[in-house]
Amino acid sequence: MLIKKKYNISIEATLEVIGGKWKSVILCHLTHGKKRTSDLKRLMPSITQKMLTQQLRELERDQIVNRISYNQVPPKVEYELTEYGWTLQPLLDGLCTWGEQHIIKEYGDKRLVLEDNILNNK
Repeated sequence: MLIKKKYNISIEATLEVIGGKWKSVILCHLTHGKKRTSDLKRLMPSITQKMLTQQLRELERDQIVNRISYNQVPPKVEYELTEYGWTLQPLLDGLCTWGEQHIIKEYGDKRLVLEDNILNNK
């Protein structure tokens, strides 16, 4: 086994895979089922197409996400969590719960600042 990198604390390994502004958001959306790139873009209007593609490729490289390509015209591609990716669900759920509590602490009512795209775009 080739050791690629050493970490000072194990959370560094976690953040290397799911860190950054977008990866956790992508993963949260995928916990609600398979999504096409256009679905993810609609759910995340602030992300650029280039960034979305890059983040999906990195998640695929790290075996967190499966890319499913259908042999049809026009081409159809979907993304889903791998079995390994699903092991992140408790972590993602915890992050969402903490975020909601933080929003309530800061703003008093999460409805003032939280656009619940997951529920509105099913």
